Amino acid sequence: MIEVFAAIAGAAISWAARGLLGFSRRNEEAAAAVIRLTSAVEHIATSLETLHTDIKETNREMFQRLNQVENRVSKLEVK
Repeated sequence: MIEVFAAIAGAAISWAARGLLGFSRRNEEAAAAVIRLTSAVEHIATSLETLHTDIKETNREMFQRLNQVENRVSKLEVK
């Protein structure tokens, strides 16, 4: 009878240990996932910053050309 209780207690301890190890593994996997997501977000932020800079430069160039065209049209209208 004592052997049965010892076997049940051993099984319960083993089951608890497996649960704790599984929980620890899931925490490590979650931490790795957070690190991967953080690096992905940083990469996207860098790409967006580059895109924003390119758009600002394109807009600056486009408005300079538009201003030149407006000046030429206004000179032609005066004549």
